[in-house]
Amino acid sequence: MAKVLIVYYSRTGNTKKMALSIEEGIREEGVDVVVKDVKETKAEELLEYDGIILGSPTYYGLPAGEIKKLLDESVKFHGRLDGKVGGAFASSGGIAGGNETTILAIIEALLVHGMIIQGNPGGDHYGPVSIGNPDDKVLKACKDYGKRVARLIKRLQ
Repeated sequence: MAKVLIVYYSRTGNTKKMALSIEEGIREEGVDVVVKDVKETKAEELLEYDGIILGSPTYYGLPAGEIKKLLDESVKFHGRLDGKVGGAFASSGGIAGGNETTILAIIEALLVHGMIIQGNPGGDHYGPVSIGNPDDKVLKACKDYGKRVARLIKRLQ
């Protein structure tokens, strides 16, 4: 059975709430999913999953250092994540806070690994974003994102 790993860093709890909503969408599609704080995640674990979704708050338009550290450590597995599905989501403290650039920074690293990214033509194109505490609209977008990623993984298998 397909398995997805959602790794997040969350100082205030906003990014974690998003991760849990994405998890819900993945589960509804019948795909196994594990949600972990980045501080409890080893780069080696990335090899065990068919899909990897990373979530981060936005710091100066970039992912948190903790997420970047995991990506840096994943370099030793270059080529071994090829063909897996990847994704990203982000939260920020204000509008124009850099959510999209944060997501794109994560996606760039996943693409270098050869991962496949699920976009969205009808919503948050690069991945879900939240300004502050995620409201019902954001949590629905996260859940829908989880469903889209899960469906892609099932199609690829």
